[in-house]
Amino acid sequence: MSDRRGLLIILSSPSGAGKSTLTHRLLEWDPTLSFSVSATTRTPRAGEVDGEDYLFLTEAAFQRDVANGDMLEHAHVFGNFYGSPRGPVEAAINSGRDVLFDIDWQGAQQIQNSSLGQHTLSIFILPPSITELHRRLVSRGKDSEDVIAKRMRKSWDEISHWAEYDYVLVNDDLEETARRLKTIVEAARLKRLQQPGLNAHVKALHHEFEEMQ
Repeated sequence: MSDRRGLLIILSSPSGAGKSTLTHRLLEWDPTLSFSVSATTRTPRAGEVDGEDYLFLTEAAFQRDVANGDMLEHAHVFGNFYGSPRGPVEAAINSGRDVLFDIDWQGAQQIQNSSLGQHTLSIFILPPSITELHRRLVSRGKDSEDVIAKRMRKSWDEISHWAEYDYVLVNDDLEETARRLKTIVEAARLKRLQQPGLNAHVKALHHEFEEMQ
């Protein structure tokens, strides 16, 4: 058992708010962070690697994992299923490594309400404006106009859940937002629940105090 309990760090935002970029910034800042590779039933895109970008499953296999309790969270998004396999997450946090999740509010709620909920740190990323959010989606050049329109319609549903998160950051300056994000993570690592060794330390202090009486 590590002297520190790992955190489940949840990042959520509407598409285009900068969540993926901030996720990469955190992983570069601390290489010990584990990224939770989501499982999905959607078809792989060009260049995506199974097991690195996503775990690509058939719908039958995905539903079997859900039924067996092997998914920490799962959701149906844009016609496909997405979920976070439980096993790798539990192994990581029990060994003192933080796990980073790039998921939506539905997944965040499921994790926060799970048996691991007390070890979560949830952060929501807001865009500076809806106009800027649309500009970022268009400038990415990844999606068709129809997909962008769907993402924009879904964006307000995502934003409406901002108050359910521990922290909320407005990403109007990427460098400043990344700096604040790191500060939040560093502080959360020092919470009492994340330091299981404190109980033994306090007992030792008490024993030492009793011997001095």
